[in-house]
Amino acid sequence: MRAYEYAHVVSFEETNLVGNVYFTRYLSWQGRCRELFLRDHAPSVLEALAHDLRLVTTRVSCDYFAELWAFDEVLVRMTLGAVSQTRMRMSFEYVRRNDSGEEIVARGEQEAACLLALPDGVQPTPLPAELREALDAYAA
Repeated sequence: MRAYEYAHVVSFEETNLVGNVYFTRYLSWQGRCRELFLRDHAPSVLEALAHDLRLVTTRVSCDYFAELWAFDEVLVRMTLGAVSQTRMRMSFEYVRRNDSGEEIVARGEQEAACLLALPDGVQPTPLPAELREALDAYAA
């Protein structure tokens, strides 16, 4: 299975008083991974987002298996979980890399709806073709 990967090094800023990574940071990394995926594989969607297209996160989750600490190297791997005409669900795997190899420290999901901004509100709209084609390459 092909995954889009975002490599991240944990900073002190992302840890709590105990020294481990604060749980909400994993959700931020999901968003960053999704944004970089758009930059790399669907740049026209970024332009549309500056106008009337909206990608709205409707659901997010994360299951934690091990702690991360400052300066841990983490790969956030994103795959397509499911897609419909107006929604996409991405699956995420958080992998710590070190000299011993790789360890899965968390798994998560994120669902986003594609909306069109109108003068009187928003309405569901199909995923842009470029985004759908890019996502298909990462289907589970």
